[in-house]
Amino acid sequence: MAFKLIDLFSGAVCLSLGFVDQRFGGGFESIWAVDNDRAAIDTYRANFGDHADCVDIEEWLGTDEAIPHADIVVGGPPCQGFSLLNKQRKGDDRRGLWEPFMDVVERSDARAFVIENVPGLLKSREFRGIQRRARQLQFEIHHGILNAADYGVPQTRKRAAIIGVRQVTDVKMPDFPPSPTHVAPGIASPLPSWVTVRDVLSDLPKPKGTEIQNIFPPLDLHFGRTPTPMSLQRYKLIPPGGNRFDLQRIAPKLTPKCWIKKTEGGTDLFGRLWWDRPSVTIRTEFFKPEKGRYLHPNQHRPITHREAARLMGFPDDFHFCGTKIEIAKQIGNAVPPPLAGALALWVREILVAQDECCVAIA
Repeated sequence: MAFKLIDLFSGAVCLSLGFVDQRFGGGFESIWAVDNDRAAIDTYRANFGDHADCVDIEEWLGTDEAIPHADIVVGGPPCQGFSLLNKQRKGDDRRGLWEPFMDVVERSDARAFVIENVPGLLKSREFRGIQRRARQLQFEIHHGILNAADYGVPQTRKRAAIIGVRQVTDVKMPDFPPSPTHVAPGIASPLPSWVTVRDVLSDLPKPKGTEIQNIFPPLDLHFGRTPTPMSLQRYKLIPPGGNRFDLQRIAPKLTPKCWIKKTEGGTDLFGRLWWDRPSVTIRTEFFKPEKGRYLHPNQHRPITHREAARLMGFPDDFHFCGTKIEIAKQIGNAVPPPLAGALALWVREILVAQDECCVAIA
């Protein structure tokens, strides 16, 4: 029997795919999901069913609506309040959204919870608040920073994971974090090396058109853009693995003045991906090379939505809903499914052991 799962701040698929789909982890059944993004909820429903609500969780908790019973609550409270990209982090209201998350953990009588977020969360006062609340509810806390590439994702994306498990006598906790499935190149190990950009993108043809095609995956999101002549000139001058500094060196007249004045930082801006490495972190504006290392390894264009989804670890049969911008946001904000699957397997081992222990005692 699958363990019942609630997904809060779910986005299109914050953690559910890794917990539900047997290709990644499996063993869980999504029974309720909540997010305030309509397009993301449409995507969730398209893949997991109609048990997803587009609501503000704090407003929901203020109503008489019952919270369904669940074995686990998972979610990614909005991370911008902790992100290093947010230079004005103090006073950000999003920093406190762990509190309604923990309210749902309590009211659903969950046996475990998983919070995924940016690494900065683990150094915040909010993390200490989560720990205090978890101890009050008799949860044992495990936490750490995980690199998605260590779990088969073609992307060096580092994320914080906080897992709480209700304490049960005689059930031994496995070591945390979950054991990697892949290792960095050059490390002597029986495990395979990190998955590379070449591994997941080399079979795709050149993109067609500039709009979402009205066909089912795998190629519905493999569309391009129409760059300006200036942009195309710039793309062509970026060498393999290069970035904005190469453009400045080769063609200063084609380089924006703001880049020339900024002589440090931003080494990924206008960068070209490497074929034989994992991708850098995929963010919500991956279709804009000026935002990061998002140029195709050898084609003069930014990566497509389909390519970004593959670099996140999404299978081609996962169906996204929304506009181009809305889908890009869903992809960039998602938890890579293989990483979520590793967390799912770790938690499932504990829940199965707890059930077996209870049967033995009875």
